[in-house]
Amino acid sequence: MIDPRMKKLADLLVGYSTKVQPGERVLIEGFDVPEEMVALLIDCVAQAGGLPFAQTYGQRVMRALYMNSTEEQSRVYGKRDLDFMKEMQAYIGVRGGFNINETSDVPDDKRKIYQSHWQKPVLDQRVSNSKWVVLRWPSPSMAQLAGMSTQQFEDFYFDVCTLDYAKMAEAEAPLKDRMERADRVRIVGPNDTDLEFSIKGISAIQCDGDRNIPDGEVFTAPVRDSINGVIRYNAGTIYQGKSLDDVRLVFKDGKVAEATSSDTKSLNEILDTDEGARYVGEFSLGFNPHITRVMRDILFDEKIAGSLHLTPGQAYEEADNGNRSKIHWDLVLIQTPEFGGGEIYFDDELIRKDGRFVPDYLQGLNPENLV
Repeated sequence: MIDPRMKKLADLLVGYSTKVQPGERVLIEGFDVPEEMVALLIDCVAQAGGLPFAQTYGQRVMRALYMNSTEEQSRVYGKRDLDFMKEMQAYIGVRGGFNINETSDVPDDKRKIYQSHWQKPVLDQRVSNSKWVVLRWPSPSMAQLAGMSTQQFEDFYFDVCTLDYAKMAEAEAPLKDRMERADRVRIVGPNDTDLEFSIKGISAIQCDGDRNIPDGEVFTAPVRDSINGVIRYNAGTIYQGKSLDDVRLVFKDGKVAEATSSDTKSLNEILDTDEGARYVGEFSLGFNPHITRVMRDILFDEKIAGSLHLTPGQAYEEADNGNRSKIHWDLVLIQTPEFGGGEIYFDDELIRKDGRFVPDYLQGLNPENLV
């Protein structure tokens, strides 16, 4: 018997997130996801009048392909998937898997081959030219990272993913407006975090379930060369299969001049991917009321209530500061009292203190008003 929460989630992804219209071609990709969920999505797309297409993958199979990648192989794969993606008007990607570190041992040279010739061209096409939404699928590995039992995490997952995102969208509008009127941003926190930059003239984008599930953020980008100061992230992260904690970045005129972490060597290797990797492509405030702990899964962690992320790498075209890179690495700082607190200022106005929005016009984004 199919869990009714799966049907509710499928309806949200098709009817709200991607708003599938009659005649639209929709690619559904499932990575280690139950067949029942993929089938539900196919049915929902068809019921909306769309044309469903589906591809399924497994983490261990993908790891084997990455480990044995060559430029020729990755170019052929990239051309195939790029040509197929160009035929689609919408994309739904659901990613599961029992081991979140399955690709951690893929050598950097192999990783760069498939990123350059396979992953990035297809991703750029999808993000820029289709309606899309991506989400994780719950697994024992994710439950373990979250410090929950498997059943507890599954219940949490469906609560988070089927939130009233229309209500959230309404509450986000005043923050979008304030960010687009702002010039100077200052972030202050413990452990020597004190950072300033400008966001003047760059669009702010609401995220309320139409790109990521779960959702709950408003993002923009810093003026590329404007960042100066220090930020110390307190949410552990996994990127390119590598686990890093206590990431500390020192910025000078927009560029990461110094970078240390629990694995400083790997951190700097990632930041040396290309010139744009040491500049920031995104600044965002997160506020999903159900997400309060670090899971080392960025689709969840970047929306933690009372968090922000400042992202080395590629900028989004919707909020573009001109930075280009093969990476886009959302690093998270949580400012709730449990994580040490902190403040965010826009043009000397205190916007958020210890994870809670301060101005009256932003009260709708505090947790008790979003549940």
